[in-house]
Amino acid sequence: MRLLPWTGAGGKPCYLSTDDPNSPLSRLADDIEAAQLADAEKVLAGARAVLDDPGAGEHAVRFALTRAVESLGDTLRVAVSRGERA
Repeated sequence: MRLLPWTGAGGKPCYLSTDDPNSPLSRLADDIEAAQLADAEKVLAGARAVLDDPGAGEHAVRFALTRAVESLGDTLRVAVSRGERA
């Protein structure tokens, strides 16, 4: 069972039951994981820039932290999914 990079109703995890890594749903999940990891790199760079700016206001810091938390959640989900498949 593959943990998918999205959740279902009520935030419950979604799983894919297939051994075919080339199925349409497997390829979609791979694409979404890649996009999530690429987004995480951008969010990390943006958060670092905000933290390096002594003039950054509360709004900027809260926004950067919110996005970082979202990206960390996505990244951890990808790591768990890939770890379960290894």
